[in-house]
Amino acid sequence: QVQPVESGGGSVQAGGSLRLSCAASGRTFASVAMGWFRQAPGKEREFVAAISWSGRSTLYADSVKCRFTISRDIAKSTMYLQMNSLKPEDTAVYYCAARRALFAVATTNAMEYDYWGQGTQVTVSS
Repeated sequence: QVQPVESGGGSVQAGGSLRLSCAASGRTFASVAMGWFRQAPGKEREFVAAISWSGRSTLYADSVKCRFTISRDIAKSTMYLQMNSLKPEDTAVYYCAARRALFAVATTNAMEYDYWGQGTQVTVSS
């Protein structure tokens, strides 16, 4: 079992950067795919980025490609989301999620993630 806990959210002006962290307890962290999702007020939760258990494969939403980078540090059991060139439309609560199945592929579908963090707020002002 993996229990994700996000940190690193905050307020920033447009064009700025933030790095989100997701610390995941549990001995299977190194064997599960993980992802970032976000939910803005009045909108549905949407996919942001995902990374395979090995870290070799990544997926990004079109809206964040070339601006956001997902990575993971196995030794620290932590996943990161580096967010650059932030825009007001990036404002949302960001959630970290992990799949239960060992060695399963990373996906964009929130329904395929089993463990979720409590979320961290990111606010980008214009």
